[in-house]
Amino acid sequence: MIRNGIDCIANYADLFKGKRLGLITSPTGLTQDFGTTIQVLHEQFNLTALFSPEHGVRGDQAAGAQVGSYQDPMTGVPVYSLYREDSKRLSPEMLDEVDMIVYDIQDVGVRYYTFIYTMLYALEDCARAGKEFTVLDRLNPLDGVTVEGNILKQGYQSFVGNYPLCIRYGLTAGELAMMANDQMNWNGKLHVVRCEGWEREMQFPDTGRMWVMPSLGIPRFDTALLYGGTCLFEGTNVSEGRGTAAPFELIGAPFIDAYRLANEMNGKKLPGVMFRPVYFQPSSSKYQGELCRGVQLHVTDRHALQPVATGFMLLDTIRRNYEDFRFLPPLKEGSRPFIDLLCGEKLYGDDTASVDVPTMLEQFRAESQAFTRIKQQYHLY
Repeated sequence: MIRNGIDCIANYADLFKGKRLGLITSPTGLTQDFGTTIQVLHEQFNLTALFSPEHGVRGDQAAGAQVGSYQDPMTGVPVYSLYREDSKRLSPEMLDEVDMIVYDIQDVGVRYYTFIYTMLYALEDCARAGKEFTVLDRLNPLDGVTVEGNILKQGYQSFVGNYPLCIRYGLTAGELAMMANDQMNWNGKLHVVRCEGWEREMQFPDTGRMWVMPSLGIPRFDTALLYGGTCLFEGTNVSEGRGTAAPFELIGAPFIDAYRLANEMNGKKLPGVMFRPVYFQPSSSKYQGELCRGVQLHVTDRHALQPVATGFMLLDTIRRNYEDFRFLPPLKEGSRPFIDLLCGEKLYGDDTASVDVPTMLEQFRAESQAFTRIKQQYHLY
């Protein structure tokens, strides 16, 4: 049986006894029988505060919505926001409420996913304040072996990339916390409650566990697998499928020829994926209420699929073939275009026609190999 950290917490009871605990969690903070981590800590230990990432501790906040402070209706425990307009960090006042911060959120193993930066910010804040920090570890659904993409470069930090990771980094949250704590010289009082039964080569379908959406944008395992490549379209005027039943699987825009794009992409014979021409009308986000034409990515071999390379190849194909394609401008004046933040460096300049994707992907492979050698020092499994 494969068990996440919360399922093994009884073996670590002495770590939590007698301490005021603050918990950072989300709807994925669940035991194997779907009890909540909130309830476990509330009933068995002294849970004095909850800390809310994006989407809220119960998942009742929209993507990108600012979360305020409130009282959890199920436990009466106060909830403090780590997704405020002015800050995404633990304040000194929040840290005064606890002796230890506990983190339990299911990650998807991709650099863009914001929950890992909530974790790393909190770990750094706890290190500075002399507070203990514990990760209730969870398996990496994409596996703990495969690394893809480039390493984020200095000067391109944001909440979709704030640590020098590859796009697909092959670590659990606990291992990532250990790596950052060491590499960044935070020297925090870090504990990891380990998983049991998970092997690094396993992807989520190999575990026998039931999929719980890490967020509404990742409804299925295939979505999480493709997300490392198709999330790039969030930096463009092409829909990444938000507002449909298949976000990050449907890619399109009103100006695309669906059959032409599908034929060209299938002609590349990329491993582990096929492209089907589709038409969709998003109910929200880009092109809300408009007919989009494009492709759906179907995973045919989850082990052979290279989602990062696939995403960049699809982006390049659309960029070259459609004059209406655009990269979106920066979200704020003076900031970098969102595509640069997602890419973790400036890959697309004013003359995007000069981008040689095969050469770029070869450089990515070299960086992935270098990152793999570093990350292996922090493997727990």
